[in-house]
Amino acid sequence: MPIRIQNNLPAKEILENENIFVMDENRAMHQEIRPLQVCVLNLMPLKEDTELQLLRSFSNTPLQIDVTFLMVKSHKAVNTNANHLNTFYVTMDDIRDKTFDGMIITGAPVEDITFEEVDYWQELCEIMDWTKTHVTSTLHICWGAQAAFYHFYGINKQQLPEKLFGVYPHKVLHRRVPLVRGFDDVFYAPHSRHTATMPQDIHACDQLLVLAESEEAGVFLAISRDGRRIFVQGHPEYDRMTLDKEYRRDLGKGLPIHVPYHYYPGDDAAQKPMLLWRSHCNMLYSNWLNYYVYQNTPYRLDEIGFRTMDEYSVKDGAIEASDN
Repeated sequence: MPIRIQNNLPAKEILENENIFVMDENRAMHQEIRPLQVCVLNLMPLKEDTELQLLRSFSNTPLQIDVTFLMVKSHKAVNTNANHLNTFYVTMDDIRDKTFDGMIITGAPVEDITFEEVDYWQELCEIMDWTKTHVTSTLHICWGAQAAFYHFYGINKQQLPEKLFGVYPHKVLHRRVPLVRGFDDVFYAPHSRHTATMPQDIHACDQLLVLAESEEAGVFLAISRDGRRIFVQGHPEYDRMTLDKEYRRDLGKGLPIHVPYHYYPGDDAAQKPMLLWRSHCNMLYSNWLNYYVYQNTPYRLDEIGFRTMDEYSVKDGAIEASDN
């Protein structure tokens, strides 16, 4: 089923060339169906790259999705054309009174400073609080996950001795939870960060359930017990060449950086990187959109803020499911 996006979004042509079904606004208006309303707060510096990566991830679900891109107004983006932002992005002032079936809060390149030092931290806190009454389920990625751990549960991030950089194996811990339905026992996912919310701190919080973890990279996937918050401490949406670009960028800047682990064949940066995580990335987003958004969201979006936790079908982090 299609992703519904603005008519002239640059990612549209790229996705269509990849044989991904994209529906523009004109065609969508003639279909009598309520698409899922998903808001993406894009905090990444190269916003067009992130748009494309996330839209690819959405494309494998059978649900029709209407995507709204959100930006913070308390920070001026310098790596994305202002005309692109003005054309395709909104601010909280535009959507404050609206409700959404799902929301994604991306990572951001601000992990080397404290949360309170981030110039848009207060605005982000207001947005995260707003999701409690205006969004059915929110998925937090990388620094976005660390920010939510800190804001909602008081769990602070810690600086790592060196950049966690590469593609790492992760073990599924709770197979009966629908978010990991269909996952292999061990799967791969990319990481690229200098900080982490430590595994022992997440495990110690009785409001959270860890679903996938790596001996090398720590917690990759966690969920709140009511299923309304998903935490992905990595970048499953990354393209094949994203880590390669980051590696060569850091080398060019003279920054201390090692070859991304488990990424190039034979750790040889002259070789084409192996794509080991795409299928599980698609499964993760499809499971989230189906079990935690579509299956729980009310048909009337204006009813989201009036539902209690007991009205959500995802309880204790799980719906009864097979272990297969």
